[in-house]
Amino acid sequence: MRKEMKSGYTTGSCAAAGTKAAILALQGNVVQEIELYALSGELLHIPIKNVELTSTGARAEVIKDAGDDPDITHGASVFTEVKINKDDDKINFYAGLGIGKVTEAGLSIPPGEPAINPGPRKMMTKVVRELLPEGYGCDITISIPKGVELAKKTLNPILGIEDGISVIGTTGVVRPMSEEGFKNSLTPQISVAKANGFDDIIFVPGKIGENIASKLNLPAKAMVQTSNFIGHMLEFAADEGIKSVLLFGHLGKLVKVAGGIFYTHSKIADARLEILASYAALLGMDKKGVEEIFKVKTTEAAMPIIEKYGLVEKGFYDLLAKRASLRSEQHVFNAFKVGTVMVTLKGEILGMDDNAREIGGRLGWNIK
Repeated sequence: MRKEMKSGYTTGSCAAAGTKAAILALQGNVVQEIELYALSGELLHIPIKNVELTSTGARAEVIKDAGDDPDITHGASVFTEVKINKDDDKINFYAGLGIGKVTEAGLSIPPGEPAINPGPRKMMTKVVRELLPEGYGCDITISIPKGVELAKKTLNPILGIEDGISVIGTTGVVRPMSEEGFKNSLTPQISVAKANGFDDIIFVPGKIGENIASKLNLPAKAMVQTSNFIGHMLEFAADEGIKSVLLFGHLGKLVKVAGGIFYTHSKIADARLEILASYAALLGMDKKGVEEIFKVKTTEAAMPIIEKYGLVEKGFYDLLAKRASLRSEQHVFNAFKVGTVMVTLKGEILGMDDNAREIGGRLGWNIK
């Protein structure tokens, strides 16, 4: 029998619980657990590790519990310090140690603000309005000391969030292994690239494509990491009004796109060799060559076979790139133009289509 996975609560819920515990402490009520409604409507019971009075207010510590989700902030201390203002009803949010600051336009929080997302702000505001008298406001400072190091394992540096992590949470609840949550963490890169003036952007499924694109001096601010969710990211780019996308990545990933596979995780769909073999046959490879391709395990291992049969000279990889671009354009109903560049593990360009040359040229790539 499959064990049901345990849900947890977001850093935003931790901050809201800490806000409530701090205000209650200032009102003479020190608690060890907070009841709190998440934005999803679920009632959360969040333990308070510690609460103490400070020279200006009170500070509470909550330990982040992500349940069974592999969240990098699981087990981290979230500190929320509250200072009540009797003469000003505004609620001000500040970044303490480990909380990032937004430096780029295109995110849900404007540049110059602490990286405390709208969902958590809404939860904390609700707590303040419920507990403080009318006309009162407060200063809320959130700190996650581990955030300085944890931020290096996130997309924050790419998104223009400096010095720490973000306080996030659209519902307040962490769902274990949330694929949707991971997909949604990738899409802000497109908004940031557009806000930086790029209508032509570069999709890199992984580090191989990113590293090679960087060596070719393609603009870093136009690069978007897609992971395996190429289709999802293409759809979001269409919604954002992007003009064109340059797919730039390893043959093993992008050959799937040439076959119409837009969620490229190998456990979901892995037809790499089948696609290579079918296009090789299209260009004249005989049955023996196709059988050789099916005997190998990786696209890199298939490359010598393709070369042996003289298919490189026939434009084999350029054809694959052209097909990947066509299938991508069809996926978004021709909302924008797509070009594709396929590379090896060593950083060599195998093939590209005319669209890639056009888009790359607009991005400042001096294509030889």
